[in-house]
Amino acid sequence: MAENDLNLPPLNPADLSFDHNSDASVARSGPVPVKTAEDLEQVFDVPVTVSAVLGSSRIAVGDLLRITPGAVLELDRRVGEAIDIFVNERLVARGEVVVVEERLGVTMTEIIKADR
Repeated sequence: MAENDLNLPPLNPADLSFDHNSDASVARSGPVPVKTAEDLEQVFDVPVTVSAVLGSSRIAVGDLLRITPGAVLELDRRVGEAIDIFVNERLVARGEVVVVEERLGVTMTEIIKADR
C-alpha cells in the first residue's frame, strides 16, 4: 500500500501533540476540563460486588462431595503470591492478603487498566 492511498490530508505537527494544554489543542477544542471526584458524585451510591480471589482449584464432583470440615483444598497460587481483585466479575487489581484487626483484608498493589 502506498504511503497515502486513502487520500487523507497530511498531519500537522500540532495534530501529533499529546500535550492537552498546548495552544493548538485549546484553539481546536477548547480547554480540557479537569475531572474531580465531585463529577462522579451521581454514581457514588451504585452498589458493586468486590471479590478477592485467593486462588482456584479443579476437582471432580465426586471428590467435592467427599469434602468434610478440616479438609485442605489445594489452590493454584503460592503463599505470598498476588491475589486477583474483581469488581462485578471484572479483574481490576492485584493485591496481598493482610490482617486488619484480626480480620482478613487486601492491600491493592497493582491496578489493572482495562483495554478499551
